[in-house]
Amino acid sequence: MLFNQLGLSAELLRAVEEQGYSEATPIQHKAIPLILDGKDVLAGAQTGTGKTAAFTLPLLQRLNKKSNGPRCIRALILTPTRELAAQVHESVRTYGKQRPLRSMEIYGGVSARPQISKIHRGVDVVIATPGRLLDHVRQGNINLSGVEMFILDEADRMLDMGFIRDIKQIIKELPKKRQNLLFSATFSQEIRDLAKGLLNNHVEIEVAQRNSTADRVEQLVMPVDKARKRELLSEQIGKGNWRQVLVFTRTKHGANRLAKQLNGDGIETLAIHGGKGQGARTKALSDFKAGKIRVLVATDIAARGLDIDKLPHVVNYELPHVAEDYIHRIGRTARAGHDGTAISLVCVDELKLLKDIEKLLGSEIKKEYVSGYDVDKRIRAEPINKGKSPRGGGPRPSGGRPGARSKARTGAKSRAGKNARNTKRSRPRAQAS
Repeated sequence: MLFNQLGLSAELLRAVEEQGYSEATPIQHKAIPLILDGKDVLAGAQTGTGKTAAFTLPLLQRLNKKSNGPRCIRALILTPTRELAAQVHESVRTYGKQRPLRSMEIYGGVSARPQISKIHRGVDVVIATPGRLLDHVRQGNINLSGVEMFILDEADRMLDMGFIRDIKQIIKELPKKRQNLLFSATFSQEIRDLAKGLLNNHVEIEVAQRNSTADRVEQLVMPVDKARKRELLSEQIGKGNWRQVLVFTRTKHGANRLAKQLNGDGIETLAIHGGKGQGARTKALSDFKAGKIRVLVATDIAARGLDIDKLPHVVNYELPHVAEDYIHRIGRTARAGHDGTAISLVCVDELKLLKDIEKLLGSEIKKEYVSGYDVDKRIRAEPINKGKSPRGGGPRPSGGRPGARSKARTGAKSRAGKNARNTKRSRPRAQAS
């Protein structure tokens, strides 16, 4: 279906055309008319299906009707990560450049003062991550009582990251009369429970089978010994003259180490993860999109929501612990009708993880054995550490709130102090100096 058949205004159609689009994706032609009609919607769509435009375009049209009284926040979009918030904000600005609407991002990792200043000057659309937004609510910096449209984007990931309490607290700050949209890649029971308490007489739409992968992604598994993964990756990048590659690791430490090794191989590489400042993450992504670097190494949390046009290659340097995360990872390529390749470098330790992924997909992934990288069958599988990495690359404490982090730090300090005292008591005198 064409965009000009969906009921969008001439201004928005021009903005869409300027971006090179004329035909709507399935999620867009199903969702846009419903949202324009004021319906609450529960939408199931994988990443790369055009879901951001599916809600930003009708949101901009509905907000075009002037509200009475002073400027206030009329639309709130919640996203699980900073990167996704930035992507959605860019979509709002791109499609709404002819509209007299003000929009802003709100997320952590940066100073709160500029955000407060912008809020006080007046804003119509806020795109935020739950934690920092709730901080502003608790400090009295922001008023959400005028919100007309509330959107939860990638709700399944929000629940995975422990944001459910924050979301429920934010919902309490919203007016009862509003339009609600919930977008999720999967419809788990938790998602349906959340929808039941949030949506009113909603319409449910789904455009892809549950946990399905993009049809245009060519998936390959390259069996290789763990010690030779980096060597194989460097060879594939050079031999194939890959110019833009997104590589996934499980931990921050692993991302930093791989980036350093690839740079040592003469391949321009940067790493992004939760341990990097927002400025560094934004610059790394900008340089990657601009072609200034060939490889971006990322952890799952940092890469969630990255929108990179025509990204040709995604590499799973390490398979994820959770099979569903594989879907999200490879969804970074083959977006908006483009083709892409997802390659997984799999060692003996990860065969169980691979089986879980293939079970989720309902089929085996094609294996490609690279000459010169025969797997040493004498090597036995070792357990994969699911906790913290040696340098703090582990998962965020449940719920992600400051209290949980402070308790974890207190416990760690206590254990460290005890260990230090024990070491000191047992150390021979001759070595004390």
